[in-house]
Amino acid sequence: MEIFISDSPQKTEEIAFGLAKTLKGGEVIAFRGDLGAGKTCFTRGLSSGLGFEGEVTSPTFALINEYLGGRLPLYHFDMYHISCWEELYSCGFFEYIEQGGVVAAEWSENIENALPDNTVYVTIEKTGENSRKITICDKKEAEIQ
Repeated sequence: MEIFISDSPQKTEEIAFGLAKTLKGGEVIAFRGDLGAGKTCFTRGLSSGLGFEGEVTSPTFALINEYLGGRLPLYHFDMYHISCWEELYSCGFFEYIEQGGVVAAEWSENIENALPDNTVYVTIEKTGENSRKITICDKKEAEIQ
């Protein structure tokens, strides 16, 4: 388990950039955090760390955004409205995992039972206007919390 303190969106992106350098493909990044905590900001850092140079936006209305052209593809999901296994299958979640890229899932609490063993949990907690506590851990450590 690693705990980071960020005092700006740029620092949050730097933390994510560092995580991206450790990814090999096939991982799921499961975000936990309130609205406005910085999940999309963190995803910008992930995509940059994977070598993607385009714009990164929240997948709220698209359900999934694909960021291709880097060292690994990044598939950014919004699971806020996913409420059953059928919806999870129909959005292609499992197929994206099998493609060997990195899947980043906002509102991962909604799909907790579907997350694979190699899931990396990223919990972002607001501690002030621009400050965040970011905890990164694996699935076993997350189960203990």
